[in-house]
Amino acid sequence: MEDIQYYTKLKNSNKNLVELLDSESAFSDVPNTWHVVVVDILNSTQAVDEGKHHQVNLTATGSIISVLNTIRKEKQSIEIPYFFGGDGATFILPSLLLKKIVLVLDNYSLHIKRNTNLTLRVGHVPVSHLTTENCSLKIVKHRLSAQLSIPIVLGNGLKKAEEIIKRDFQENNLTNFKEDLLNLEGMECRWEQVNPNQTQNKVVCLLLDAVNDSNQREVYKNVLTKMDAIFGTFEIRQPIKSDKLKLSFSILKIWEEMKISLAKKNLGYLFKNWISTLFGKFYLSLSPNGIQYLKQIGQLSHTFMLDGMINTIFTAEQPKIDLFLAYLNQLEKDKKIIFGIHITHASVMSCYVLDRKTKHSHFVDGTEGGYTSAAKMFKEKMTK
Repeated sequence: MEDIQYYTKLKNSNKNLVELLDSESAFSDVPNTWHVVVVDILNSTQAVDEGKHHQVNLTATGSIISVLNTIRKEKQSIEIPYFFGGDGATFILPSLLLKKIVLVLDNYSLHIKRNTNLTLRVGHVPVSHLTTENCSLKIVKHRLSAQLSIPIVLGNGLKKAEEIIKRDFQENNLTNFKEDLLNLEGMECRWEQVNPNQTQNKVVCLLLDAVNDSNQREVYKNVLTKMDAIFGTFEIRQPIKSDKLKLSFSILKIWEEMKISLAKKNLGYLFKNWISTLFGKFYLSLSPNGIQYLKQIGQLSHTFMLDGMINTIFTAEQPKIDLFLAYLNQLEKDKKIIFGIHITHASVMSCYVLDRKTKHSHFVDGTEGGYTSAAKMFKEKMTK
């Protein structure tokens, strides 16, 4: 019988990331009855080049919110691993949830096509199929900060699943959008770009893959050790600091949010949320709950992922970035890694807020394309 509580029951590892990667026994195999679901925006690089980065980012965030809201409604006690990728998302879930989740995501893709003209690829692959393809998919639950636990995945399983889904994708020609299946409760995107603490600092979006899958733990452990040595701890290089967060009062920003979060445009929604954002400035600066919420945002921001590859966003000074790049270039020359990097001036953030005390998550990307621009560089190297 399928263990739908597999991930929920995994104990949090409190080791730091380097120590965790040194412990092979901490990881367990994802059950063969589970499935990998991938959501990905077709031609996202072109969309970013056309100035649609905000829509791309919101669409990816919306896919995560759609899935989490569906699970919350169906089976409130089930946790699943998921990964935000700037222009898409990946989920690992039990077969019990698969049919409903795919139905919701296919419906969401119709909504996105109607409202943004972006094409959202949705596909799924059984873990059992990945196993027959000699792919590995090992996972551990890691306490990244005092309030945020994330999945850490080793192996080539998720990369293979994404490759299969992109290869076999056929655009959904269905037109029967179901409004009752669209549930983006809690979706918010009300922040200005987040500048680093020091004016000379940059924001770095990094994608890094080990050339040999069997060597992942050692390679990633060494890279993270080097990052700690050059840039300081995860907390120090975290790009989201509460004192740098400023609400955006742009009507256009709320309009873009509304196009993703609602089935139909609603001027009442637009006005109500603009007014609440205006009052939010006072809530965040004067209310004890607002001040506490502001402090928690950095703790609950997704700025590091390991889904078989390192995906991370952090802040650093240019001389330290140059030092790190020299290290990465040497590793690449030695055929140990392939990486893509995008260096920019600020971060952008979209949010999932069910309540402002504990139930909120924040998905972080860089300006000027962020992860999508880093992925462009990565893909160009892969084709050489």
